[in-house]
Amino acid sequence: MFKLSHFAADVTPPLGHGLLAGVIEPAREIIDPLFAHGIVLSGAGSPIVIVGVDWCEIRNDAHERWRLVLAEAAGTVPERVLVSSLHQHDTPVMDLEAQRLLDEQGLAGLFCDPEFNERTLSHVAAALRDSLSSARAVTHIGTGQARVENVASNRRVETPDGRVSFDRSAIVPEAEFRALPEGLIDPWLKTLSFWDGDEPLAAVSCFAVHPITYYGQGQVSSDYVGLARARRQQDLPAVAQVYLTGCAGDVVAGKYNDGNPANRPVLAERVYTAMREAWETTRKQPLDRIDVRNVPLDLPLRSSPGFTQENQQKELRDPALPNSTRALAATGLSWWKRHGDGKRLDIPVVDFGSARLLLLPGETFVQYQLWAQRMRPDLFVIAVGYGDCAPGYVPTRQATADGFDQRRRSIKTWMWADPERSEEAMLTALAEAMEVEGAPGNWRRKT
Repeated sequence: MFKLSHFAADVTPPLGHGLLAGVIEPAREIIDPLFAHGIVLSGAGSPIVIVGVDWCEIRNDAHERWRLVLAEAAGTVPERVLVSSLHQHDTPVMDLEAQRLLDEQGLAGLFCDPEFNERTLSHVAAALRDSLSSARAVTHIGTGQARVENVASNRRVETPDGRVSFDRSAIVPEAEFRALPEGLIDPWLKTLSFWDGDEPLAAVSCFAVHPITYYGQGQVSSDYVGLARARRQQDLPAVAQVYLTGCAGDVVAGKYNDGNPANRPVLAERVYTAMREAWETTRKQPLDRIDVRNVPLDLPLRSSPGFTQENQQKELRDPALPNSTRALAATGLSWWKRHGDGKRLDIPVVDFGSARLLLLPGETFVQYQLWAQRMRPDLFVIAVGYGDCAPGYVPTRQATADGFDQRRRSIKTWMWADPERSEEAMLTALAEAMEVEGAPGNWRRKT
């Protein structure tokens, strides 16, 4: 018999804590609290944990630590723990090795506070352990989806004069720029629900978009997706609401967001509406299997000029550079150390028979999500992004050819895997995750 328990814990940083890896103002004000929401599934071998965290990113050794501690709390192994960040920007980025390197340069606390991470993780683990005593039988799963209207748009734009750029960010003040087409997105919010007979227990919803309306002034917030999730929780108090961000590396709200704070409740309403409609269209079926597999993923290191280990060590140690640049160099060096230690990424895949949930690393581009769905049109596929965020952006080969890599330095640096070679590794791993045969090139058709 399968069972499910759900847990939630506050993960709000203290005032003064670094946000977005130290490249913006630290926490000055708490607009609304941050949470980790998750479920534990048991009855199919060792328990399975799926958790979404209201942090920008959890990467490298910090992600490894989260999986290990939550695995111990659940009585399972780290490979069966799926930890995903929602990627709101006015929230922490956690990378313990990066902060250790900054500590050596006299920059304590610039990136993150490892003690805060450990305290928070302890609270989340305690909430998980406490939830196990109230686990409920799960007899059915439900699947539902709904279009999210006027929220998502691709970073890539083609201007009337034929110029291609990736300059559409999460905030677009220029009306003429916002008027350009949405571009490539996945418009569907998907909800996977768990039931004990006719009684719903939990809903896991996922949509691919950067959850950002405005940021950078130290105002901690779960942003519009957090507001939408909280409202659904009010609608259904007995049904645990877990929200996850899809593969949104190149998907933002910029077409519908000029940075005005008034847009936050508007975008929240649109996501909430889709969550409600996905629930209303849910189809239930008996749950007779839950399997977990872990597909190895070896994303190649980026070692082009400016991204070698020596380049980044020089930047880290240069006190004349902005602290934000040194923090990004520490992040790149953390990824280099991970490779040097022989540690690779993995794609956890949870197979529910007719539905499949997989967790991809970093800021994976939406095309990979669409490719995964195309590989198995017979399944309800939920592709979640922002697992281990170590590689940063994971663009497609076409996006790289179109100039994604030529953006301003702060964005360009947020990519530590080789953009020329990552697509082959990603498609090979996706094909294994989705259990399809054929060369990776078979999936490169236009969406």
